[in-house]
Amino acid sequence: MGPVEFIVLAFPEEQLRAPAVEAVMGLRKTGVVRLIDGIVATRTASGEVLAAEFDEFVELNGLLTGRDVARLIGPEDIQEAAGLLERGSCALLLVVEHLWAEDAAIAVRAAGGRIVGSVRIPPDRVPADPRAGVA
Repeated sequence: MGPVEFIVLAFPEEQLRAPAVEAVMGLRKTGVVRLIDGIVATRTASGEVLAAEFDEFVELNGLLTGRDVARLIGPEDIQEAAGLLERGSCALLLVVEHLWAEDAAIAVRAAGGRIVGSVRIPPDRVPADPRAGVA
């Protein structure tokens, strides 16, 4: 198994937009990631936190099926993710396995190693051309 990551994708309204859903579905279809778990979290305009399973949305129905699915997102995760949201917004909470790194992860484990950490670097911290300034 490759590295697994919990990702929160926030959107400025309480309703998901089709392009975002299509992008997530596209990643899954291309085999870049394996979707292991997912929830839609909403922070209403009044501040209430709501959570819904993917199957409650027509556009997400059936996205989480098969033997790869594991219910890993719990109530604490939903509350923590909702704390990142503005009122009147929503988020896709995803647990994904990075399939592109699976072979490397297997080789590392076979050599007695293990993946001990991962840090996501925010896009605003990466130059538009990361090669700029590199000799």
